[in-house]
Order: sequence, then structure tokens, then C-alpha cells
Amino acid sequence: MGFLKWVVAFSILCNFLATPTLSISSFLNKEEFANISVNFLNLAKRPELFDWIVRIRRSIHENPELGFEEFETSKLIRNELDKMGIFYKYPVAVTGVVGFIGTGKPPFVALRADMDALAMQEEVDWKHKSKIPGKMHACGHDAHVAMLLGAAKILQEQRDDLQGTVLLVFQPAEEGGGGAKKMLESGILDNVDAIFGLHVSPRSPIGTVAASSGPIMAGSGFFEAVIKGKGGHAAIPQHTIDPILAASNIIVSLQHLVSRETDPLDSQVVTVAKFKGGGAFNVIPDSVTIGGTFRAFSKESFTQLKQRIVEVITRQAAVQRCNATVDFDTKNRPFYPVTVNNKALHEQFRNVAGQMLGIDKILEKKPTMGTEDFSFFAEAFPGYFYLLGMVDETKGRFESGHNPFYRVNEDAFPYGVALHASLATTYLLEHQLKSTTRDQNVHDEL
Repeated sequence: MGFLKWVVAFSILCNFLATPTLSISSFLNKEEFANISVNFLNLAKRPELFDWIVRIRRSIHENPELGFEEFETSKLIRNELDKMGIFYKYPVAVTGVVGFIGTGKPPFVALRADMDALAMQEEVDWKHKSKIPGKMHACGHDAHVAMLLGAAKILQEQRDDLQGTVLLVFQPAEEGGGGAKKMLESGILDNVDAIFGLHVSPRSPIGTVAASSGPIMAGSGFFEAVIKGKGGHAAIPQHTIDPILAASNIIVSLQHLVSRETDPLDSQVVTVAKFKGGGAFNVIPDSVTIGGTFRAFSKESFTQLKQRIVEVITRQAAVQRCNATVDFDTKNRPFYPVTVNNKALHEQFRNVAGQMLGIDKILEKKPTMGTEDFSFFAEAFPGYFYLLGMVDETKGRFESGHNPFYRVNEDAFPYGVALHASLATTYLLEHQLKSTTRDQNVHDEL
């Protein structure tokens, strides 16, 4: 992997000559970024590597596993890391794996891939269809794992040139289980300086990426409320306390939290998606259960919305002579922070992706009210999350995630592999000077 050696040598020379206030990033000009990015893309397009990545992805796709159950997926990852001679730690957060490439010393930059599938039946008729009834990789996590392993193979080939350590974060339970949060709680990522993550996109053309700086996805939480009244015969409602009527008023009042209490320029959502109560046409039940989600683009707005949800449910129930309790069940369904892309990492991403793909291939990612548990990482240390385009009109329609007809365009894999490797390598080069002057009183990850 000699294509990086001249860049490394140049950076070391500049370190030696630089004044203490000079940043190494000033020495990585566009030509140097281009050499790194373009060479990584050429390496990622090697037929033997591409075919290997595809085989990995299809093997994972045939054997989908739900959150915190990814034991076989984890075993596959570890077997491949063993073959590459990459040191790793396992288990992390039940089934997670964290690999290490490089010096074992600062700076530490992480690359993340989620591993879990969804509880749904695959309807795509193809050779590598899910073999597990009721389970499917319907959000591209199988592709994410395969691309990160591909990047690991390239990075391991030029490990002697890395100016720090790359962490390969194979994360369980992204789909609602808060796997990122549990990985952070393990402490294995305590010294990480920055993290990058990607997600394949069925909306953007192949060869493009969608990204932006700042908040890109909302923080979210779930709530469930039980409204208790007094059941009885529907023909004599005066002898009952109707929890269905109370719940109906509560749902209407919850909508006012956004329409009448929220700044129209501050995006928020409250959705009641669960209503369970009663089992007969002529019987008023004793209780009703409702549940839903709430989302916001700032921690302050999220906290305020949570407080008002409790107040509206309990007080509106009282107006209807009912009692209500609200449960957020954060132990099993943790609140997800807002996903915020670091500004400095955004500039680095634009440099790398621009040189690799062309600046016109970087599309603006508009903020959405969806959530991504990469947000836990990006809250703990600087993070950057982007979408990798995979749409090819000649291959038909690509459905959005969580759809039984979801497909992945494997032709997009070299771009994801090369971006992973380029972002990690350029980050380490840019922060080489910082790594030599930072406090040495940190534990060695290796």
C-alpha cells in the first residue's frame, strides 16, 4: 500500500518544521486528498474484493438476526477479522464486536456498522432470500457490515502507514434496542476522538452521497398510557366512567402540543399509533391503553414535549373522571438523542467525497423526523452520518427501508468501502500533530 507512504512522509516532515500553532490539516491539500480518496476507490473496485464483499453480504442476508441476537452474524465478522489478522474485542453489548487497526495509540477514529435485522417476512424473490421465517434484512444492515469488513481489509493492508488507530464498530440492536448506547456504556469507546457512519439510501442515485452539517435526524421517545375508568353496559353509560371517551379527548389534546404550543419553525411530532381497549360492541371497558412516539430537534424541545405529554394525559383523564398513568419504559426503549453532524467533520467529508466522487455528487441531506441510534455516538464525541446512494433506474424500483420488498444495490459497495477507508485515513493524518501533543495519560485501547 505504497500510495499513502509519500503522504505520511510529507506530513511527518511538516510536523517537524511546523510551529506549535500550525495544524496538520493545512498540509493536506486537495491533491493529497484526491490521491488518497481515488486510490482507495480503485482498490475497493478490485473484482476479487467486490466479489468477496458481495458474498459476505448475501450470507448475512440469508441468516438475519434481531437486535442482541446477532450471534451468528457476530461469529462471521470475527472469523473474517481473524483471517485478516485484526485484533478485536468481543462481546461488547452482548453481540457487538470492536476491531482495531493501526498503531494502537491516539488519535482514535471509529467506523460504525449496525448488524440487526427486522421482524418481517421477506417478499423479494431472489436466490439469497432470508432463510429465517419472519425475519429479514429490510434496512441494509447486512450491506453495512459487508462494506465495513471491506474497508477493514483495505485498511489492514496499509496498517503500517496509519497515523493512529481505526476502530471497527460492529453494533447490535440499532432497530429500537439502543445498541449504540450499550456499547458506549461498556467503556470500550471512551478514547474515541471521532466516528463516521453511513446508511444505504433508496432515494439517491448510485455514485452520490447525501449529507449536511448540524441536526439531521430528530431525537425520539415512546410513551404508553393506561387510562382507567369504570366499565359497564353500553346502554347505561351514566353508570360508567368511559375510558374510551377520555382517551379520545387525550389524543385530540396531544395534537395541540404541536399545533398550538410549538414554534412553527421548531419541528416536533407527537403521534398516537396504538389504541387498545374493549372487546365487545355493547360493553364499556374498565381501561384503555394508548401509545405512541414523540420527536424533536433539540434537547430542550424534547424535554418540554415529554413533560407536557404527561400533563395532558393525566389532567385530561381527570377531566373525564378517569385516572391515567404514563410510562416511557426507557429501560427497554431508551430515548434517542438528536443526530447532529459535527461541522469540522462535515468539511472533511466534503473534501474526501468531493475528490472521490465529484463535488456535484454531494447532495444536501434535509433534516427528517426519523431517528438513528448513531446519535448516541455523536452525542458522546464528534460524529458524522451520511447516506450512500444506490438507486439505478435500470434495476427497477428500490423500496424504502422496513418494507418486505426492500432491496440493496450491491454496485454501491465500492463507494461505501472507499469512503470508510478514506475518511478514517485522512482523519488520522489531519490529527497527527494533535496526537503527539495531547495528554499521554490515556489508556491504550490495545
